[in-house]
Amino acid sequence: MVLNLVWLGFFVAAFATACVRLAQGDLDVFGRLLAALFEAAKTGFDISLGLAGVMALWLGILKVGERAGMVDALARTAAPLLRRLFPGVPAGHPAQGAMTMNFSANLLGLDNAATPLGLQAMRALETLNPRPGTATDAQILFMVLNTAGVTLIPTSVIAIRQSIALRQGVQNFNAADIFLPTLLATLASCLAGLLAVAVWQRLPLWKPRLLLPLAAVVAAVLATMAGLARLPPETAARVAGLAGAGCIFTLVVAFLAAGAWRRVPVYEAFVDGAKEGFGVAVQIVPYLVGMLAAIAVFRAAGCMDAVMAALAAAVRGLGLDTAFLPALPVGLMKILSGAGARGLMVDVLQTHGVASFAGRLAAIIQGSTETTFYVLAVYCGSVGLKHTRHALACALIADGAGIVAAIAIAYAFFR
Repeated sequence: MVLNLVWLGFFVAAFATACVRLAQGDLDVFGRLLAALFEAAKTGFDISLGLAGVMALWLGILKVGERAGMVDALARTAAPLLRRLFPGVPAGHPAQGAMTMNFSANLLGLDNAATPLGLQAMRALETLNPRPGTATDAQILFMVLNTAGVTLIPTSVIAIRQSIALRQGVQNFNAADIFLPTLLATLASCLAGLLAVAVWQRLPLWKPRLLLPLAAVVAAVLATMAGLARLPPETAARVAGLAGAGCIFTLVVAFLAAGAWRRVPVYEAFVDGAKEGFGVAVQIVPYLVGMLAAIAVFRAAGCMDAVMAALAAAVRGLGLDTAFLPALPVGLMKILSGAGARGLMVDVLQTHGVASFAGRLAAIIQGSTETTFYVLAVYCGSVGLKHTRHALACALIADGAGIVAAIAIAYAFFR
């Protein structure tokens, strides 16, 4: 119901704004809305088509791992924590292995691996759903943790900053100086999302049997962060990138080797999983097109510009420093559209400079927030969920905490 109202609200707000602009003499406003609508439909289909290959690859590998028993082994490793966070998922269920690998891929910043693994986890969780079409508590928590997942290093953001720095002729520029602030911001976002869901679902986070595994995970992240902080940022970026790619490829080889050891027909198993991946990618198309279309007309009508103008006036009225305002649209847009947020970040970097406070903050926000509506649309669409219950509210709480944390951390590091 909430997602339905939000989706309808985008169109209503866009239409109302367009009528006002038309009355003010903007005769091209409805043409822009129509163009944005059609472009969003094409983009949604292109994304789903591009995802089909990745889905086929990773779900094929995952099928080999399932038949070889590797997924069960991973699930048993993470069982102490997952059993407490997801009490409705039985011990040893296939969803535990898929969720473990999804969280690991998100931690390592490997989005192409995380998405198909997350979709596989959603499909596994759906087998436990007593009310198909309505999100379960486990699915909601899983989606919220995906929209607020901890990222060890934002590899793509660092690459974009380095490229722009070269074009701008910035000397001795350290494109990786945002990795520590980004990690801290994502950690704050993840904890906020977890707490929001825990309050809503009445998860007993304060009990030692749940608190201790969570504390162990946080301690491991902080220890990794402390270790990387001792290295020069460029070296830390290379180490984290190498660790991420190396871990995932090693996992792929381990799946294949385990399958061969147990005499699993690995190629046939891969093809079976790949067929499932292609079907999931096709099923996503209508959900993704619908959400991207609503976001596109909201942007094209100028609603985002109006929201930003109101925020700027409120900040100035409170007498606060406005240095963060140029980067704020990146965070607001990231909730709606990853591609749109990336474009806004590039615009900030080019306008204010890659070494500016606004440029650094925009990069931190880009690396520490998630495309919430995209994630909900894709994950819900993969299993046909129409009622998301409190998933959107908790995800937006996590997004808000991530943006606030990113601003505060940027001031602490760079202002």
